[in-house]
Amino acid sequence: MSLLLITGTSTEVGKTVVTAAVAAAAQAAGRSVAVCKPAQTGIAPGEPGDLAEIERLSGVDTTLELARYPEPLAPDTAARRCGQPLLTLDETTAAIEALPEVDLTLVEGAGGLLVRLGEFTLIDLARELDAAVLVVAAAGLGTLNHSELTARALAEAGVRCAGLVIGAWPAEPDLAAECNRTDLPRVTGVDLVGAIPAGAGGWDRNRFADAAPGWFIPGWPTLD
Repeated sequence: MSLLLITGTSTEVGKTVVTAAVAAAAQAAGRSVAVCKPAQTGIAPGEPGDLAEIERLSGVDTTLELARYPEPLAPDTAARRCGQPLLTLDETTAAIEALPEVDLTLVEGAGGLLVRLGEFTLIDLARELDAAVLVVAAAGLGTLNHSELTARALAEAGVRCAGLVIGAWPAEPDLAAECNRTDLPRVTGVDLVGAIPAGAGGWDRNRFADAAPGWFIPGWPTLD
């Protein structure tokens, strides 16, 4: 089983849509896919969360959510406020490793790289699973700083970065976005492996799944 963890440079940069796009692209290449969202916040019991959106867009049907908290906060804060126990690294690792055998397992984090998913961050989980991390970045001003900080944190932790993806590429990019597309790989030392059109999360499954492979560089995602 190949593992890929997905984080963002901040919140609301498009992690869920990127996760769905990676799943759709992998399935279009004939690979089986599972998706885990360890901690979901801001969603009440019974309401559709990020996994439901990933299922709707990509058609992936092997998913796992470990904890859900009603307030839209960092998972550890949300857990404390509602009196639920924090997720542990051991239980989260065990749950991911117990997923059905597939070609590619995707694990979507919450917010940015150092947000606590429970008693741990996505960096801790990546180390424990010996997995690479894909970074979802914004297109506009501020993204160079956020992306370089994230790439540096991964490098300092000894975690491989699988690439950068722009989570919402505007239909009419401004000068900053156009320059950032060139500058992101330069300042981070990480390849830009894809860009998702802004608004793609509102598409139906057939349109989304058909288009997804073209949003990434040829041959990506690779399984290693």
